[in-house]
Amino acid sequence: MIHLKKFILGILVLLVAGILAACGTGEANSSEKVDKKVLKMATSADFPPFESYDSEGKFIGFDVELAQAIADELGYELQIEDMDFDGLIGSLQAKRVDMVLAGMSATEERRQNVDFSASYHSSGEMFISKQEDKFQDLASLEGKIVGVQLGTIQEEGADLLAEEYGFEVKKVDSASILIQELSSNRIDVAYMDKTVATGYINSQGLVGFDDPTTSSPGMAIAFPKGSELVDEVDAILKKFEEDGTLQELKDKWLSDYE
Repeated sequence: MIHLKKFILGILVLLVAGILAACGTGEANSSEKVDKKVLKMATSADFPPFESYDSEGKFIGFDVELAQAIADELGYELQIEDMDFDGLIGSLQAKRVDMVLAGMSATEERRQNVDFSASYHSSGEMFISKQEDKFQDLASLEGKIVGVQLGTIQEEGADLLAEEYGFEVKKVDSASILIQELSSNRIDVAYMDKTVATGYINSQGLVGFDDPTTSSPGMAIAFPKGSELVDEVDAILKKFEEDGTLQELKDKWLSDYE
């Protein structure tokens, strides 16, 4: 009987030790999750080939892979939030996110509100339309409706050009809506980034001409004012430029759009 009691007592001790060990492991795992660094990125995922969704609803594109590569270099977990383009600057100012990659041009006006990395791509702007319309220059746009995406550099440019060339500007929330408006004849021309425009020209049989009046400041990564990430990311972009990572991403995502 004494041996049986000792045996049962030994089993109980082992069970208690196991429970305590499990609790300790749980706390360690929980601590690891809390301590894991997260890099929050905002984008506007309607801008292929820079950012969009695949058939399974996952983020894809040049900016998405560039952001992941940067996060890997920093040792961070990347989290991406999708929002309207004209809300991106506000999300940085409110410090809801750490950075924005969204094909955003580093204009002087935007620099008043956010900080930018070095430029990682430059393409310019383009006017696109249906083949039968045959717009060939700015003068041919007089009296027409030109669509632009809210919050973009093209919105700023169109507002200025409209006064000189006599066209109406219609503003919408996304690049994909611009193409819908064009297909439905609610606008005559869409004005957008040249790389994105070329994609639509190739996939939908549209035509276009370059905007001869602008010199794009180039796309860059945006950060809240005073962010310590700017210098770190600039160093990573320089490394990617030198080791060929940036060119590999351009070859993968942008070669068919140039």
